[in-house]
Amino acid sequence: MTSSIANTRTKADDVRTVREAPSVDAVMLEQRAVGFKTRSIKTASKIAGLKLALSMTDLTTLEGKDSPEKVRALCQRAIRPMPDDERVLGERLPSVAAVCVYPRMVGVARECVEGTGICVASVATGFPSGQSSIGVRLREVEEAVAAGADEIDMVISRGAFLAGRYGEVAEEIRETAAACGRAHLKVILETGELVTYDNVRRASDLAIANIRDGDFIKTSTGKVSPAATMPVTLCMLQAIADEFVRMGRSGSGRKIGMKPAGGIRTAKDALHYLVMVQETLGPLTPGEASPWMTPTLFRFGASSLVDDLVRQLRRMATGVYAAGYDLAGS
Repeated sequence: MTSSIANTRTKADDVRTVREAPSVDAVMLEQRAVGFKTRSIKTASKIAGLKLALSMTDLTTLEGKDSPEKVRALCQRAIRPMPDDERVLGERLPSVAAVCVYPRMVGVARECVEGTGICVASVATGFPSGQSSIGVRLREVEEAVAAGADEIDMVISRGAFLAGRYGEVAEEIRETAAACGRAHLKVILETGELVTYDNVRRASDLAIANIRDGDFIKTSTGKVSPAATMPVTLCMLQAIADEFVRMGRSGSGRKIGMKPAGGIRTAKDALHYLVMVQETLGPLTPGEASPWMTPTLFRFGASSLVDDLVRQLRRMATGVYAAGYDLAGS
């Protein structure tokens, strides 16, 4: 990927982007988000949706006790979420989209998933607080990419954003995108600390204006509550939709990815989110799936979700729920 954003944006552009962000009608946003939970999904579509959600999930381990052995086990689970799938389901389930680890563990993950199609993602830029100096944050990004990371999850400086230093936040995003080189960037807004939907929309617009086609905006680190919610995700999806329309839907529109992370634990929740994506970022041609209904443009940051997706697929095939100790992640 290439980017000319850093050469064309100014601080005045960034301030204008924030000031021109539309105000969010909180009541209507929340009502609309609830409406996505009322859709009736037939059995065949439900099974397809569960498999799709599995292929969109990023498996993550971001703990102080992480070790090479733990990362290797995570990668095995990522490659084969249901080890007995062919016997039980008669087919092999898709692997997850990515494994996400700290920069020091990128090399281990890269070795484990090489040739599988699974991406290696790494958190960087002083995750989760974002309080390190910009130089330290950028070096962390460069080290992760050099070790083999395909994707970088950065955190914005929420303090700077809430203080109105929009140009500073935008510059950090641009510099991080440049440091990513070939790797995709996911910009974490940490929406639980932004307080209002208006701030979520402003931060979304600011991030979108300073990243490249195919990069992502992401709700949360998973370390702050509340994390992903359907109204917050809908607010961010609408920002993505508006950018796509603004740049032209006829193939030239910019496609920015979306990743809700934290708090999405059940297969039922995942299906609700997929309905929301399909209806908010709808198909370019009637009757087709939205271009965002793919791991290249939509992800779930929810490791515990994998167990419930597998549990539900097993139940639909056998009529029996698996016990927790029978699941790989338990």
